[in-house]
Amino acid sequence: MSKTSIKITSEKLDFQECYNFVKDASCGGISSFVGTVRNDTQGKEVSQLDFSTYTPMATKEMQKIADLALQRFEIHKIAIHHAEGILQIEDVPVIITASAKHRKAAFDACIFAIDTLKETVPIWKKEY
Repeated sequence: MSKTSIKITSEKLDFQECYNFVKDASCGGISSFVGTVRNDTQGKEVSQLDFSTYTPMATKEMQKIADLALQRFEIHKIAIHHAEGILQIEDVPVIITASAKHRKAAFDACIFAIDTLKETVPIWKKEY
């Protein structure tokens, strides 16, 4: 049974898929981070974002993040899904969910995963 779900897709991300993957009767907490496309950045209006990735390397890096989260935090499972392609305002480019016996581990794992993803995974966004 896998404890990680890693996905990069041009399809619309599915929060329920991530939630269903991590939920477990042994877990008292599920935490999630859902990134959305906002309509401005640094005071400039944004109409859409275009995400591109080097998928083989990005998938490998996302797996490393998930594996590290499992090692560092007392979590049961983690899902990290990222979109690629053109996304409109309020679309969802990233979903991270983590389950744990206790909420703090789930929260901490999500924070670690999104912060590390933004620093290390070769996913680029072009703002329009």
